[in-house]
Amino acid sequence: MKSAPIALATLLLAAAPAAMAAPAAKAPLAPQYPAADWRTPDPDNILVIDTNRGRVIVELAPWAAPQSVARIKILTRQGFYNGLTFFRVIDDFMAQTGDPRNEGTGGSDLPNVPDEFQFRHGRELPFTSLGRLAPDDKIPYLTETGFIDGFAVRGAPQMQMMAAADGKVSGWSLFCAGVMGMARANAPDTGNSQFYLMRQTYPLLDANYAAFGRVLSGLEAVRAIKTGEPVPGPQDQMLKVRMLMDIPAGERPTVQVLSTSSPSFKAILDAARAAGATGGSACDIAVPVKIG
Repeated sequence: MKSAPIALATLLLAAAPAAMAAPAAKAPLAPQYPAADWRTPDPDNILVIDTNRGRVIVELAPWAAPQSVARIKILTRQGFYNGLTFFRVIDDFMAQTGDPRNEGTGGSDLPNVPDEFQFRHGRELPFTSLGRLAPDDKIPYLTETGFIDGFAVRGAPQMQMMAAADGKVSGWSLFCAGVMGMARANAPDTGNSQFYLMRQTYPLLDANYAAFGRVLSGLEAVRAIKTGEPVPGPQDQMLKVRMLMDIPAGERPTVQVLSTSSPSFKAILDAARAAGATGGSACDIAVPVKIG
């Protein structure tokens, strides 16, 4: 059992509220989009978390953090997460869980996973650009922001793929509201079983923690979880955590996400740009979802 404290770094916790982005803009109603513009995620990459506050459905991103995703799947199928509580919850930040001790110092008996703060991607992952961002004090080189499979990402401009030996560029997922991240200690490669769900957008985590999933449905349940550091009893809990493909067919929800490489989504981006509503942040764009 891992005994080192696993939490988000103190420096990041001290960030001012001004660092948070505005809530995601509302997307047009889902039924207006053509059937061809929707995608059905792999049910082996959909995590269904039933909490006492409601159901939370998360799409995992193995292309962004494959070892983190593999760890969550293994522990989920072991029933490891069933009954665990949200022991550390900060209102405008995140809700942390996944500790068998329900207090922040525990983990599974499996080895720690390596840090997966960034990933490399090429043409095999359709990227839809929102725009380029000029160098600044935090990132002193040109970057591009946009979407891969509904996830907001940022990284090297796509045009640099042509000059790269592997035909790929580096990128990282943005910690928008609803993103699922791997908790860790301050030391490198200390992620294990604990994870957190973002209640709000928090840019200071970008490229400093592994983001490997995002909430498709149930963000209101995440935001309803009781807060505290630590959370006073009784703590809210995950009643049952399952992979979508493991849920019996008769009770399995259907999940569809508007493809972020579709004409419909590109029209959403065009409308957002025309309205000047995004401010360059992909976290401000809502990706439509249908849960049945």
